Amino acid sequence: MSTDSLALLRKNASEDIRALAEEHYKHDLQDSDRDKLKSAAGKIGTHVTIGSIVGLGLGVFLAFRIRKTRMQMFDAFRAHEKPTHVKFANGREEAIPDITPMMRPSTLGDVAAYTFFGFGGLFLGGETGLLTGSASAGRTITRDPESRQRIETAFRRFRADVLRKEADTLDQKKGVTELLGL
Repeated sequence: MSTDSLALLRKNASEDIRALAEEHYKHDLQDSDRDKLKSAAGKIGTHVTIGSIVGLGLGVFLAFRIRKTRMQMFDAFRAHEKPTHVKFANGREEAIPDITPMMRPSTLGDVAAYTFFGFGGLFLGGETGLLTGSASAGRTITRDPESRQRIETAFRRFRADVLRKEADTLDQKKGVTELLGL
C-alpha cells in the first residue's frame, strides 16, 4: 500500500514540476492572488487533518461498539440453556459438544476490529476532508472574478508547460523501459 492512499500523507509533485509551478506562481499572479491560493491550500490541509482525526475517532468508536455488542451476544449465548443431547427416531442418543469456548470473542478479533475500523475511518475521514476542503478552497478562489481569471490563466499556462515538458521527455526516450523509468 502506497502512502498516497491516505490523503493526510500525500506528497507534492516532483522537483522540476514544483520549480515550474513556482515560476508561474511568481510571474503570472499578483500578491492578492498568491494570498488566496495560500489560504485555499491551508483550508484543504485543515479539512484533511480534521477529517482524518474525526474519521479515526469514529472508526475506533465503532470498533468499541461492535466489541461491546459481541460480548453481550456471547454472554446471552452462554447464559441461555442449551441442549446437551440429541435423541434420534430410532432411540439412539448423541451428546452435543459444548461450543461456548469457541464462540468467545478473542483478543485477536478485538485487535483486528480496532485496526480495520481505525484505518477505514482514517481513510474515509481523510478523503471526505479532501473533498470538503477542495470545495471550500474552490469557493475561496472563485469569490473574486478578476482574481479567478488570473489564476485560471496562470494555471493554463503552467499546465501547457508541464505537457510540453512531458512531450519532450517522451521524445528523448527510446525504449519502453526508459519510458517507465526501469
